[in-house]
Amino acid sequence: MKPAEEHILRQLEPYQSIMLYVRSVIMKTLDVEEKYSYKLPFYYYNKKSFVFLNVLKGTDYVDVVFMDGALLETEFPELQDANNRKRVRSIQVKNLEDLDELRFVELLKSASKIKLKAKKK
Repeated sequence: MKPAEEHILRQLEPYQSIMLYVRSVIMKTLDVEEKYSYKLPFYYYNKKSFVFLNVLKGTDYVDVVFMDGALLETEFPELQDANNRKRVRSIQVKNLEDLDELRFVELLKSASKIKLKAKKK
């Protein structure tokens, strides 16, 4: 078993189920590479860090963090800047019903286009 998957399976419920679901949507939507970096499951698109999953201490949600999320805020106002981060934005998922899969897939695809543009520069 991969370290990223092991990390997810060590999470308590409902975080484990949320992370497994989000992971499955990411992996079926895009050709990503799953890695375990900074003790978190990271997903790389075109060899660049793309999105990662985290449960911050003292919170009751899974933070689905987009590395270039600041560039997507206008199109996806559900992205939040929880910790005054420069580039990073996230969606916070408290339960599976909170995540609109179709909207999440749109977000993933838009974020992947940004990564492709960045790679061409």
